[in-house]
Amino acid sequence: MKKKYKFTGKTINHLGTELKQIQRLSDNLVGGYIEKESNLSHKGECFIYGDAWVFENALVYGDAEVCGDALVYGNARVSGNALVYGNARVFGNARVYKTARVSGNARVSGNAKVSGNARVWGNAEVWGNTEVWGNARVYENARVYGNAWVCGNALVYENAWVCGNAEVSKPQDCINITGLKYNITLCPTFGHVGCKVFNPFELHDIKHEDYEEEISEEEFNTIKLILLASYGEMLVKQ
Repeated sequence: MKKKYKFTGKTINHLGTELKQIQRLSDNLVGGYIEKESNLSHKGECFIYGDAWVFENALVYGDAEVCGDALVYGNARVSGNALVYGNARVFGNARVYKTARVSGNARVSGNAKVSGNARVWGNAEVWGNTEVWGNARVYENARVYGNAWVCGNALVYENAWVCGNAEVSKPQDCINITGLKYNITLCPTFGHVGCKVFNPFELHDIKHEDYEEEISEEEFNTIKLILLASYGEMLVKQ
């Protein structure tokens, strides 16, 4: 197999692991750092630029690019025409592929998959067994985890938490309510108030006793009314 890069001889030490700088042979471009050749395929147009690192058992292949100060490690895979850049981190068994983008300070980990034309950026975190695909956008301080699916043209942002078995596929499928004591996220099949998860279908049955250690009855009633109104509006838009 014809090789497309070589090691420059420059190394850095990361927690006892030696990372080696690479240089592309076709144009002598100096790239980022890998631990070993199994981190970056010699096939395709894939490459690691800037000060990006790929190490442990991670692999970049296809036409994917990792650049900036991004790190890809663990058993992660970045492939297709995917791009990981900025200060992004992709690790664990995470997969980023097709034309997906992960950037900013975003984190993708666990068994999470980000694919299609999806974008994850800002301080967003995606982990667990979640899948983000299509034209979905996850950004700002949003969290997507558990077995959640975020797809289509979904927008998950601000401080929204989408988890469990939630499915979000349209912009109106995720409402984040701020300005109250607790951050509130509301989706068609999932709701989140502070650290409490609830089923929106059971909103009328939720009682203050379920939250009394964290919230006053007056606050609870205010939040419940907001949730009922917001959920009704969401259903109308479906």
